[in-house]
Amino acid sequence: MNKIIISDPSLRDGNHAVKHSISIDSIERYCRFAESAGIPIVEVGHGNGLGASSLLIGLATVPDDKMLEAAPKNLIKSKLGIHIIPGLATINKDIARAIDIDVNIFRVACHCTEATITKSHINYLASKGKTVYGTLMMASHVTSVELMYEAKKMHEYGAEAVIIMDSTGTFMPDDVYERVDRILNNVVNLKVGFHAHNNLGLSVANSLSAARAGGTIIDACIRGFGAGAGNTPLEVIIPVLEKNGFSTGIDFSQVIKAADEVPSYLVKNIPVIDPINILTGLNKLFSGFEKPIIKASKLFGIEYSALIFELGNRKLVAGQEDLIMETAQKLKNHV
Repeated sequence: MNKIIISDPSLRDGNHAVKHSISIDSIERYCRFAESAGIPIVEVGHGNGLGASSLLIGLATVPDDKMLEAAPKNLIKSKLGIHIIPGLATINKDIARAIDIDVNIFRVACHCTEATITKSHINYLASKGKTVYGTLMMASHVTSVELMYEAKKMHEYGAEAVIIMDSTGTFMPDDVYERVDRILNNVVNLKVGFHAHNNLGLSVANSLSAARAGGTIIDACIRGFGAGAGNTPLEVIIPVLEKNGFSTGIDFSQVIKAADEVPSYLVKNIPVIDPINILTGLNKLFSGFEKPIIKASKLFGIEYSALIFELGNRKLVAGQEDLIMETAQKLKNHV
């Protein structure tokens, strides 16, 4: 059976769903489960990663270093991973501290057309002998050829793997297969992973497609815990992969037990696919935009669907939250 490494960002991506309020107790409890179940990588932190806590993006209840210090106490075989976006996380302050805390996997992320901005961060981590992955967010915004060239840059900088992130939940299974296959056939000695969102109900199918194309790292969260419609559910993708000839090495019985338990302390609201999730997925918009979109539509008395279509036309990307209000006001003035 082909081996798939499951990377679990429940304690990072799930933070989006609870306004970055995951507690130390929840981190420790979930890490104990992940260790006992044999989950290879547990990703921890603010929803937008290291150094992202702010008034604009969202203040985290627990500081980065406290979150990262809580996890290793409960992880022995499971590795601790973090998400890093250059411009939010600095090398001297944030990354140096994460190295001191003994973080194992460093995922350096950027918009899918901007791999060059990750060079200094990836170079630095590689020079320190750290395991570093590149992450290409909002991947539905470019062709498979463009994505391949960006992945190649990250590999040249020192990334041993590149994660394709369908941040908008837009891809079809064939889209995923084509992108993973193209990268693997054109970039030598690079591992490829995939991170799905479930806006169109395809997170499991898309993750399976990535594995079939040769991807070896799949992101999955308990009960799909994440912003909007959520991510690939851990408790679903494990048996689906194994029914299709892939091995995860994870104790499925413990995952099922945890899926029953997490609503009591971590996943207070199980992600569902709401109409707004479908619209943002179809219009290639970041799921984190959904709450400010609803807020702006109510403030200016316009349909959120009209605002979504306009933001999609403008190809808005994460980090441009301030333009949502501006666009809503312009739409109001033209009604």
